[in-house]
Amino acid sequence: MTQEQDLAYRAAAALKKYTQSVGGVDIWLEKKIPMGGGLGGGSSDAATVLLALNRLWQCGLSEQELIDLGVTLGADVPFFIFGRSAFAHGVGEKLIEIDVPKQWYVIVKPDVHVATGKIFSHPHLTRDSKPSIIPAFQALEPFRNDMQAVVFQEYPEVWEAYLVMSKHGKALMTGSGACVFVPCRHQQEAENIYRQVSKIYEAYCVEGLAVHPLFHVLSEPVGESSSG
Repeated sequence: MTQEQDLAYRAAAALKKYTQSVGGVDIWLEKKIPMGGGLGGGSSDAATVLLALNRLWQCGLSEQELIDLGVTLGADVPFFIFGRSAFAHGVGEKLIEIDVPKQWYVIVKPDVHVATGKIFSHPHLTRDSKPSIIPAFQALEPFRNDMQAVVFQEYPEVWEAYLVMSKHGKALMTGSGACVFVPCRHQQEAENIYRQVSKIYEAYCVEGLAVHPLFHVLSEPVGESSSG
């Protein structure tokens, strides 16, 4: 990947025209989630760059203006700018905050990189599914991923990981893959599953977050600091 293709670089370049600052910025990325896993890592990077540089460069863009800019970089970027659990519709830029029950997740990454473009353009991808219209977590159940069947067809490694995870709960693929996860109500349950599947796959045991860790810091007006 070239520098110009990286979402963090593209986010900085897109925001630059909104500042009077003549200074640039050095950006380092320390990846803690797998690339090509369908976990929105690149989109999260782009959103954080937009939020941080909006303050550093004193651009003064509102959350909605940043969302409008973010969607030009990718459909998932607005969600990470929004920074809370949300129901997304439209291209991904129309977001409604929802309550998600506190859960833990066990995620495995099979040894394969799923090409997102290949999945979205696949002729067998379902494009006429009945849309969800009620912005409530319970109303979205049972959850589905319309890309899952196509990925299983094209990447048998993901199918095999799904079979393994299905032994431990209601497995589902993340985004366009390649990761597969199982939700758990309790930390101990998640840790027990993690100990078993981590012997087979690169695995993660994480607690779900309702609010982005940097949300309050990056959303407050420039010149103010959080208290408490």
